[in-house]
Order: sequence, then structure tokens, then C-alpha cells
Amino acid sequence: MSKKVLITGGTSGIGREFVDVFANNGFEVWFTYFSDTEKPIEVSKAFPQTPVTGFKLDLADYASVETLASALPSVPDVVIHNAGLGSKTVEKVSNTPQGQAEALIKVNAIGTLWLNNLLLPKMLERGSGKIILLSSVGGGVTQFPGFNYADGMSKAAIAFLGRTLGADLAQTGVDVFTICPGATDTPMFQASTLNHLNDEDQKKVIASLPKLRLINPREIAELGYFLTTDAGKVLHGAVLDASMGLGVNPGLLLK
Repeated sequence: MSKKVLITGGTSGIGREFVDVFANNGFEVWFTYFSDTEKPIEVSKAFPQTPVTGFKLDLADYASVETLASALPSVPDVVIHNAGLGSKTVEKVSNTPQGQAEALIKVNAIGTLWLNNLLLPKMLERGSGKIILLSSVGGGVTQFPGFNYADGMSKAAIAFLGRTLGADLAQTGVDVFTICPGATDTPMFQASTLNHLNDEDQKKVIASLPKLRLINPREIAELGYFLTTDAGKVLHGAVLDASMGLGVNPGLLLK
């Protein structure tokens, strides 16, 4: 029987690449989406030879999280907590600073905690599983002046959760890892950092980054897949700086 992976936020960006990587490696894929405008049916149809199924999920609504956990056909072998809001995409949820801060913390941190709390006992009962949390270099590894406070706090909370789960699960059959991507070429990063800049200023930002380029979301997805292999076990509990060097030299963006 094929292994099953649950990927939250699987219709675009890093999440969409996770769907592709795991489907192409023989997994049955369950992904979540927030709205029908994300065209989840198109994602499923992209893999005619592999079961790829979408489930609606609102991480800010505990009833929605419970519904997802109950609707899954079985206990996933791999859970990838990828869905989240960014400092600009949150503006679609609320037009007030207070509402945006609440949404960032609730979706990115609390909703992830809710879902993990519902799935983890079943993984422990089975005695095996992989949990991958997606944080960010900003908040999860370091900090940048001027960065959205609530966004950074939510990512720091995910990194804390990953470390704590790593400690609690060290002698179980469930492995946990946290990935902290840097500047990745996703719609979320485009919205928060590049879209308001002209072409010349966009080039300057990209030229200031480590390796002089954006990270391809496929690179993060391939790293995530590696963590689910036997070779990844040695990294249990690790909070991985996947920023190509931005985490150790955050001043590059301030030049």
C-alpha cells in the first residue's frame, strides 16, 4: 500500500511543490485549500495516475480543523504543516491592524497547533509518522527590522513547537522537523516584498540575497521529502535554516 501524506495549503507556492514531489514519489496525497478560487480540482487532475485529493480547511476555525481530521480516510504517514498567511496576504482577511495580527497568530500558529494535536495521538498509537512544520527565516531563525511583528511571532511559535515536539517525541516512532525557508519565489513572497517595487528595485533586492537569487519552492519541497526518508531521521527535532545563508547574515537585506 502507498504511504499517505497530508499537506496543508497545497494549491500554490511551496505547498503545491510538496504535492508534486510526494505524488511523483508514490504517495497518496491529501492536500488542503481555503477557497474554491484556489482551483483544487485542477491540482487533483494534474495527477491522473496518483490519488490526489483536496480537503477544504480554515485553520482559524476549530470546527473546520476538526472536520478535516475526521474526514481523512486514515492516519497520514506524513503531515506537512505548510498553510499560512503572510504580512500582505493577511490583508484579504482583515483590513485592520488588530484583525490582521489576530489572523496571523491564529492561522499560522494556533490553527497548526490544533491540527497537530488532533493528528498526533493517532500517529503515536500507530507508532510511526513524520511531521514537518514550515516556519520562516524571519521569526524562526532570526529577525529583520521592520518585519511584521505578528507574522514574525507566529513563525517563532512554529519553531518553538517544532523544538518542543522534537523533545517530547524523541523516543517514539514519530519524527518531527521544522523548515525555515528564506526568500522563496512564491506568491506570498512576491506580495510581501516584490510586487510594490519597480523592476529595477526588484533586481536590487534579489541581487542582495545569498546566492544572488530567490529560492525555488521546489528546493524546499525536495528538502521536505528528504526528511521523510530514513536518511532524514538523524535530523529529528532540528529547526533547519533553509535560507541559503540569509539566516546567518540577515544584514544582506539591509544593504
